[in-house]
Amino acid sequence: MPELAAAHGHRGTRAIQRMVEFAPSTGGLALWVRHEDLTERAADAGPEAPTPAPVSTDGHTIFYAPQFAGLPLALQIGWVAHEVLHIALRHPQRFLDLRASIGDVDLELFNLCADAIVNSSLCHLSWLKLSPSAVLLDKLLAIIGAAHTSLEKALLEWDVERLYRALDDRPNRNKEGARSARARSLANSADADLKPAPGAEGAPEMAAERTREWSERVMRAHAGDGEFSMLRTLLADLPRTRTPWEQVLRTLLARSLAPKRALSWSRPTRSYIANQGRIGAHRRLPWEPGFSGTKAVPRLVVIVDVSGSIEDRLMERFAREIEAITRRLEAGLVLIIGDDRVQRVAHFEPGRSALGDIEFRGGGGTDFTPMLMAADEHRPDIAVVLTDLDGPTRFEPRWPVLWAVPEAHRDAVAPFGRKLVLT
Repeated sequence: MPELAAAHGHRGTRAIQRMVEFAPSTGGLALWVRHEDLTERAADAGPEAPTPAPVSTDGHTIFYAPQFAGLPLALQIGWVAHEVLHIALRHPQRFLDLRASIGDVDLELFNLCADAIVNSSLCHLSWLKLSPSAVLLDKLLAIIGAAHTSLEKALLEWDVERLYRALDDRPNRNKEGARSARARSLANSADADLKPAPGAEGAPEMAAERTREWSERVMRAHAGDGEFSMLRTLLADLPRTRTPWEQVLRTLLARSLAPKRALSWSRPTRSYIANQGRIGAHRRLPWEPGFSGTKAVPRLVVIVDVSGSIEDRLMERFAREIEAITRRLEAGLVLIIGDDRVQRVAHFEPGRSALGDIEFRGGGGTDFTPMLMAADEHRPDIAVVLTDLDGPTRFEPRWPVLWAVPEAHRDAVAPFGRKLVLT
């Protein structure tokens, strides 16, 4: 086990020993983590610099600041358990993944969301003490009006990405929103402990393997400790391998838009020609038809429901993917825009769509029937419907339909076809 760290010779040794004593399985997760003592660097920090957290992590190593040694043992245990769960739940890596996915992500707000989940998992334990400024999940849920009857139920529903998206209402990176401002007022800069390290994971397949390993360790550890587990419940926030929706979209569209072959009774197969239509000297082969392409250009229909509310950043990513796919597969694109009726139909050459220029009104009613019937006139190979799935459907086409749904409407039910959640 190259990553198995010996819990000796660093400032967190006593805390880890107590963790293993009280919760052998979940406390033992600390033995899969690297530990490193930081040296005093007073010369590097100015007089106005905020006090750093006594413990921090980059997702692989727990770093102990000099002031950690002066904390009471119960508080030391709380800090180490807190960092171990950050690593086990892969919060630093998930921050980087979210930033790669949506662009601008506020690390301070993400850190607060991750802290609230971890603190709520640990606060039931009497043998450790959390930071005096620790924020619990119920405080953040109250800001978005999604309070739960208990922390257990909240932990079974909310993961860090969903919580962050619900709180981050900034219109742009330079202007604060009402929810994010209220959440930020609860944060303490001295508790900022996530220090993501870009590039530390290596290849994507290695990152996926580490996620799988940590998920298995957490599940086994939680089962081993039972009611004494450091995990309050089996969290919705457990690390899991997520396939990006862009990759799923590329795969599904590639299968439907790839050039197809059909039987051609006007020409034989190559094997028939090679054998000159015979088996031996006096026996003839039965006619074996060859193949030919069914159509020169595959066709994709994109239906956009403008009655819903689609974030600009999500629309930009969706547009980029569609344009790249149609260009790569040399597929024609028909764009249909509407709500309870068809408002606009446009045709584009491969890779020349203008999805990014679509404006969403928000609110209003939706009826998918006229838009699907309009799409049927173009005989598509597949259609992608960008919508919140709020509206009736009285027409089911013969061609496949992919419903692309924003994260906020992930629980909506598709009437037919396949649903793809855009996170």
